[in-house]
Amino acid sequence: MVLKSTTSEKFQVLLDNGEFAERSPDSLVPGDVIVIPKHGCLMPCDAALIEGNCIVNEGVLTGESAPVTKVPLNGQDAEIFSGEEHKRHILFHGTTVIQTRFYEGARVLAVVCQTGFYTVKGDLVRSILFPKPIGFKFYRDALRLVGVMAVIAALGMAYSTYIYWKHGEGIGLMILRALDLITIVVPPALPAALTVGIVYSQRRLKKVGIFCISPSRINVCGKIKLVCFDKTGTLTEEGLDLMGVIPAVDGDLGPMVANLADLERQDPLLVGMASCHSLTMIDGKLNGDPLDLKLFEATDWVFCEPRQDDGDSGAFDSLIPTTVFPKKRVEMNLRDGFEKEEGSDGHVGIVKQFPFSSGLQRMAVVTRAPDDNCFTAFVKGSPEKIVSLSRPDSVPLNFHKTLHFYAHQGFRVIAMGYRKLDPKLAFHQMARLKREAVESELTFIGLLIMRNNLKPESAQVIGDLIASDIKTVMVTGDNMLTAISVGHDCGMIPKGDEVVIVDVLPPDERTSSLAHILWRSNDLASSSSDVSLAESDGSSSTPSRAISANEYLITMDRPKYHFAMTGRSFSVLLQHFPELVPKIMVRGTIFARFSPEQKTQLVEKYIDLEYITGMVGDGANDCGALKAAHAGISLSEAEASVASPFTSSRNTIECVPTVIKEGRCALVTSFGIFKYMALYSMVQFVAVLILYEVCCLV
Repeated sequence: MVLKSTTSEKFQVLLDNGEFAERSPDSLVPGDVIVIPKHGCLMPCDAALIEGNCIVNEGVLTGESAPVTKVPLNGQDAEIFSGEEHKRHILFHGTTVIQTRFYEGARVLAVVCQTGFYTVKGDLVRSILFPKPIGFKFYRDALRLVGVMAVIAALGMAYSTYIYWKHGEGIGLMILRALDLITIVVPPALPAALTVGIVYSQRRLKKVGIFCISPSRINVCGKIKLVCFDKTGTLTEEGLDLMGVIPAVDGDLGPMVANLADLERQDPLLVGMASCHSLTMIDGKLNGDPLDLKLFEATDWVFCEPRQDDGDSGAFDSLIPTTVFPKKRVEMNLRDGFEKEEGSDGHVGIVKQFPFSSGLQRMAVVTRAPDDNCFTAFVKGSPEKIVSLSRPDSVPLNFHKTLHFYAHQGFRVIAMGYRKLDPKLAFHQMARLKREAVESELTFIGLLIMRNNLKPESAQVIGDLIASDIKTVMVTGDNMLTAISVGHDCGMIPKGDEVVIVDVLPPDERTSSLAHILWRSNDLASSSSDVSLAESDGSSSTPSRAISANEYLITMDRPKYHFAMTGRSFSVLLQHFPELVPKIMVRGTIFARFSPEQKTQLVEKYIDLEYITGMVGDGANDCGALKAAHAGISLSEAEASVASPFTSSRNTIECVPTVIKEGRCALVTSFGIFKYMALYSMVQFVAVLILYEVCCLV
């Protein structure tokens, strides 16, 4: 079977002689260099961008409505190409290229990486056609019982053959009667009868907007004992509201500034908010990530993309494709009649973008103002990551206290830093500029405070699940303290229960310290009571891990406490303390700063602990975890969400109790039908054997 291309548009392919020739999408093979059309296209394959930029709608794969910017690969990189690590450079099969950007006289080129079932979309289709088998105990026990019944049927066949042989019956009659017993003991209608409850449950789910592509998973839902929830877009609303900013002034973070008009026009924090994004103008409308849109609109600046005289908005003839400038400056210029050159004061050109990466937890841009003698880089991302990339002398002394204060209240906190690049760096060197050269030695400039409200249905659903003795877990890429606050708000962490943050530190060869665990309370006042369970016996010269002395925090009789940990600690825990993983996961409730791969790993670990596990996510970064869980429920209608067994048309977690209820209904029905069919077969089997004996005697 071959996965055919979904587009009939022909593509220009670069030949060995340097000429271009048109080919159909079905004839493309890995290694072909294709031209991405100016007007956009539907991608027929996975291709790595090598020249020019593209604005792509990946909604069919990720569920995100905002277009993303794809940038070309850096030809100077020596690292091996990886589809996962370089996905910001890849145009995926099935996605739509909305707009291309290229230098005047050049083309947007991409190298074909994969075609057919080897593409990301092909893998999605393959996972649907050949789903991963599930090890449900009911199905295993059913097969065992069928095997026992087959043995009984074999004994019955031998007995009936003996009876007919003893009474001198013909061989044809003996074979016929023996085969009758097989269909009596092992009824052919058994598989069809077992699906009756599943079919009715699937119909009821469809009526309430829940669609299932793997009906066998409905029975599994009846035994769910743990449900993992994503946070943003699942437990909380998708959109964020900007509450204010906290600039770093003289080595200190002051009070929050709610009105950005109170900042100076060229304040680095304000300029960074206006320029550090991946927004683009499509059909006269600003498009991009909702978070970037919120931040840019709050600045009250103007976004401008240059157009050529021929009206082709896809090309640009300079190295500054996008400019931003204060709106008030434009209005003053129009009113006072300033010259055009003076009106350009305050303009900032966005020269290069490094798109946001969930693995790196940050994004960056390189900008240039007309009156600057050097380029300026702005980096935006998680506070922990930005601080690690900033110069220590630029980090405010009260950074951790301020971050704890706002994150503890449930606010989403984003940090920003900037850096002046080498004045000798020229425009033509931008294409070869590496990300590592930009995102280092930053000057910390402030925090952005965002509010993410809890969905009104979340608390009720979480309460119902806990009341049903179903464990609930939050796994998110957001800040730890923000996740803990949301956990309190939705009832995942009941009032009065203690949260113990588990910090697992890797070995440090510089200090010869072993891997060790720090347990600390979420309460800021108890931060001085941190306990280290590290003890070195000095027997090993190579730093490996610490010996957990007593592990009293895990084994002691304290029913009202929950563990919370980050993705980094989770990785170190798996590597150095594998024997503690089950104990911590059983008590774990909050898992923050988890990458998509770590979410999948967490679900698989819970399955290894024999939990029948459900996963609920919005389909964007949760596809792997949704497919790995026994019952993955996607709240997104994106194409990638089809890989999960269940998809809800309503973007709330109210579907979770419904799926579990229908699963239990189907499971009870399957149990009842199985017992009826088994008992009916045994009664009929005994009756037929008696009749065989009687008939032979007569």
